[in-house]
Amino acid sequence: MTEKPVVLMPEDIQRIMGKDAQRNNILAAKMVSDVVKTTLGPKGMDKMLVSPTNDIVVTNDGVTILDEMQIEHPAAKMMVDISRTQDAEVGDGTTTVVMIAGKLLENAERLLDKKIHPTVIAKGYQIAAEKCQQILNDISLRITPEDEDVLEQIAMTSMTGKGAEGLKEKFAEIAVKAVTQIQDGEKINLNDIKIEKSRGKSVKNTELIKGIVLDKENVSGDMPVVVRNARIALVDFGLELKNPEIDTKISVSSPEQLQSFISQEEETIKNIVRKVKESGANVIFCQKAIDDFAQYLLSKENIYACRRVARSDMEKLAKATRAKIVSNLSELHSSELGSSEVVEEVKHGEDALTYVRGCENPKALTILIHGGTEHVIDEIERAIKDGLGVVASSLKTGLVVPGGGAIEIELAHRLRHFGQSLSGREQLAVEEFASALEFIPTTLAENAGMDPIDVLTELRSKHDAGEQNAGLNLFTNKVDDVLKARIIEPYKIKSQAINSASEVAIMILRIDDVIASTDKTGGMNSMTGGMPGIGGY
Repeated sequence: MTEKPVVLMPEDIQRIMGKDAQRNNILAAKMVSDVVKTTLGPKGMDKMLVSPTNDIVVTNDGVTILDEMQIEHPAAKMMVDISRTQDAEVGDGTTTVVMIAGKLLENAERLLDKKIHPTVIAKGYQIAAEKCQQILNDISLRITPEDEDVLEQIAMTSMTGKGAEGLKEKFAEIAVKAVTQIQDGEKINLNDIKIEKSRGKSVKNTELIKGIVLDKENVSGDMPVVVRNARIALVDFGLELKNPEIDTKISVSSPEQLQSFISQEEETIKNIVRKVKESGANVIFCQKAIDDFAQYLLSKENIYACRRVARSDMEKLAKATRAKIVSNLSELHSSELGSSEVVEEVKHGEDALTYVRGCENPKALTILIHGGTEHVIDEIERAIKDGLGVVASSLKTGLVVPGGGAIEIELAHRLRHFGQSLSGREQLAVEEFASALEFIPTTLAENAGMDPIDVLTELRSKHDAGEQNAGLNLFTNKVDDVLKARIIEPYKIKSQAINSASEVAIMILRIDDVIASTDKTGGMNSMTGGMPGIGGY
């Protein structure tokens, strides 16, 4: 009798093992890296991404591109995740982190071909990543909030190559002023900077407002359009009659009773408005509804009112105007009110915005972006967010590094010297780690139309001669001292990128078996089905 075959897994399971699994994952990671690498640097190109519903995104922001592409391959998704982490932690360097991770895996493939075990490569990469952090700490430069010029240069470096490049000086100044204004000791919360968008006017009309702009209009045309020396009340209860929480029936047996009931309702609303007036408020922002009768009474008292203001906006208004959000009518007193120089309603085409301007030392601000089309406004928003992120990151750590690929070449130079002190096969992995870092300056050169090999050899010779700030100045297309050229980046961008890229590369390298189920339609799982992008890409 023959033995029955052992069925370990159902038939719809796909399994890739050994070298095939490693090659498949490495190929997917390289494809992700290849997609974004042409966007790197000030001469990088943009991508147009078209969704299945024909929504268009034009951007060169790494994380936006990868998010919009609807990537399905599991290893490629890990690359997208490190890009998102980079964006959340620093706000910039999303393309850099993906490129380094992809190059680390590509270089690891060469070592795998030489029969070097993946765990040896992983150990070498781990040693190299830790050494990079030490070198970064040694050669980074210290800055303080008083170094506004340096902070503006950092923001400009971040915005160069994006849609905001033509006005990068103005946007950098806005970013630095916004971040330093909301800074509270060591604490910087970028959520306190509201970005409001308005179609119309030119991008150059984008402005920083010392206060809050709301996408709201006042609730009645009879209310004042402008209120000067505003005394602002923030309430999170409705200026209306409360409905009973359970079903309630009222029996009315005569016209007098009905009239009495209606009069009582009106008197309740009058008491609410009277209380608002007695507090001294001439502007009220309400998180909930304001009924028609209350609107009429507020208009008579010349009180400016907005309703259904989002909770996040209420919290920003509180930080900007020093008002307290009041939850109970009996708590509304003059001491709970905030103040600003002016509250006004401004029309932009068909849209109306409420400006709360001239707040004294506000801890929440608004950047109002203007532009001709939504695509332009969205790209300017991404550029400004990158600028805000790098300025905040620089202030938190107090450390910056030279840009233009200078820091990567210096790290590679020192890593190679360090690698020679290692005796095992890890030395080869450290060497490949160093060459992966050089992928950044060579891609910068390639995207600028320069010869990457010529640039790399020139950079290497200068760093070998001790010029650790030698990098690519793509405004002149020459190798310069990038600190003198004011091309500066936050330490955190490089630190986070090297950490994340090495971690994900090590994780992917250690995978030698992929077990994936097919979908219910019988189609191939994304593990073997490639890496589809979005429609039209």
